[in-house]
Amino acid sequence: MPSLFPDDEPAAFAPAPAPGPDAPLAERQRPRRLADYAGQQHLVGETGVLRRYLAAGRLPSLILWGPPGVGKTTLAHLLASELKQPFSALSAINAGVKDVRDVIERAKRQRGTVLFIDEIHRFSKAQQDALLGAVEHGTVTLIGATTENPSFEVIPALLSRCQVYVLEPLGADTLRGLVQKALAEDAALRQKNVKVKEDRALLALSGGDARKLLNLLEIVVQSTPPDEKGVVQITDALVQQVAQRPLARYDKGGEMHYDVISAFIKSMRGSDPNAALYYLAVMLEGGEDVKFIARRMLILASEDIGNANPNALMLATSCFQACTVIGLPESDLILAQTVVYLATSPKSNASYLAIRAAQAEVRAHGVHPVPVPLRNAPTRLLKQLGYGQQYAYSHNGAGNFEAQEFLPDALSGQRFYEPGHNASEQKIQERLRGWWGEKYGY
Repeated sequence: MPSLFPDDEPAAFAPAPAPGPDAPLAERQRPRRLADYAGQQHLVGETGVLRRYLAAGRLPSLILWGPPGVGKTTLAHLLASELKQPFSALSAINAGVKDVRDVIERAKRQRGTVLFIDEIHRFSKAQQDALLGAVEHGTVTLIGATTENPSFEVIPALLSRCQVYVLEPLGADTLRGLVQKALAEDAALRQKNVKVKEDRALLALSGGDARKLLNLLEIVVQSTPPDEKGVVQITDALVQQVAQRPLARYDKGGEMHYDVISAFIKSMRGSDPNAALYYLAVMLEGGEDVKFIARRMLILASEDIGNANPNALMLATSCFQACTVIGLPESDLILAQTVVYLATSPKSNASYLAIRAAQAEVRAHGVHPVPVPLRNAPTRLLKQLGYGQQYAYSHNGAGNFEAQEFLPDALSGQRFYEPGHNASEQKIQERLRGWWGEKYGY
């Protein structure tokens, strides 16, 4: 995608030209000022963090993470416009490393350039690596937009140089406001007498996506003749008929999204494969992201099964990787197989409780000194101070074990891990008792 700089030279930000009358309604209604931006008040409201950055006159590099149609691209343009910064945009779908480097070279001639990369999760590691130096040195201010969890899709080195802000699905009141604004302001819609008698279908089928909402509204209005009074009456039945979709009972952007995923996890934790499969089907039929489902299963495999069946984590990891590669519709079989395995596996939250107990200890009492025998001794001085001495190399002991103190003195004998009541962890408990005797009370 070519730079927005004319003649390959950076220039002060200029608003994009207004779309023509043939552009989709969502494009015609795209706000041109931050004051007209809908939603995301936690970011751009009077006390929003991005609003504070604008007041200070400078943006950090940032990544906007949220579902489609919640305003990520629009917000990037508006932020650059507010600061009147040079602006360039690339799409990760068709841009390569050379495009990134070309933009960076141009940006070196005028600092402060805002580089917007849409779908940044689609960039390869090499493409993301090409951004590191420019972001690190402030040659460009990066704004990346992604629908995927950046913790999984953006390389750690780039992620550490950016602030991540979450954009939320638009709420019902915001969506209603967009409909009323479009009916009142859009030249094409104003030519018709439109009355929104019911809006549940419009809101539900949009799934919190403003783009989908407005384009569906336009299709409904254009395809519906006025009644005898000259009014285009929008009803739920009409919207469903035009969209050729029944009213969704599962809204992946709404409250039911959280209810269903909660029931899904609790069903697997509760060892009910039938209920878990039902909620999996609800999510799949509702268009839920398969990677979101697989990630939650990955967490459950460690949090709720753990060492009661270590194979669960490996299978959940393989499931996530396979779903990433294959996608729908075939991923439904992989997800179903893994759901049944996790639901019917023995359960243990011992590792979860253990790390939470250890974290609570650190937060309550701080960090205690590491025992001297365990400390690293890279210099002669540290060796003379006793660092690393008296450490017993475990593999020299019988059964590859040497009894010695590993915890700080203040925590000697403190037990964080309590093996679960299952066959696998009972064997772990027996090994611990054999190694440590009465030290930890296993």
